[in-house]
Amino acid sequence: MSVIVIEFITLDGVVYDPDGSAGTPLGGWAFRYGPEAVAGDKFRLGRTLDDGVLLLGRTTWQLFSRLWPDRDDPFAARMNAVPKLVASRTLTHTDMSAWSNSQLLEGELLDAVKREERNLIVTGSLSVVDRLVAADLVDEYRLLTFPTVLGTGRRLFPADGPHAELECLAAEQVGAAVLTRYRRAAR
Repeated sequence: MSVIVIEFITLDGVVYDPDGSAGTPLGGWAFRYGPEAVAGDKFRLGRTLDDGVLLLGRTTWQLFSRLWPDRDDPFAARMNAVPKLVASRTLTHTDMSAWSNSQLLEGELLDAVKREERNLIVTGSLSVVDRLVAADLVDEYRLLTFPTVLGTGRRLFPADGPHAELECLAAEQVGAAVLTRYRRAAR
């Protein structure tokens, strides 16, 4: 089992509000490059998505549950089919019917992650990512970096965050952005 964090990110490390749905003044930065910049399997998940499970926080799940169910392209079919674990203290089991194959995470987040046998793919969900990073449970980062500098905003790796050594697995241009894959360096 691996924990894979995927994020849209700016050159200065901001990951917050890439689509503008949070209504921040600089939000929507990833979508300024057109729908093709963010559509489809930009993170090269492939079989990992087919065999894994999405781990989402409440806010990301609520956003995705409004976007994905009505789409019918091949990637949307995969997103709708993948099992989804939702970390939330406020959503109910009834809410999970809004998006197929969704279920509330049972118990403590870190314990559930350690018990999971499938690959976990975390997208967005910054509060979940923060907890996984703090517990040193992230095995891989797949970052789609856009040529934008915001100067302010929530960063994936804050200045006061933990030290990490990563190894670059790949870097490739994907439209206006660059997809990079990093894994935790051998210890």
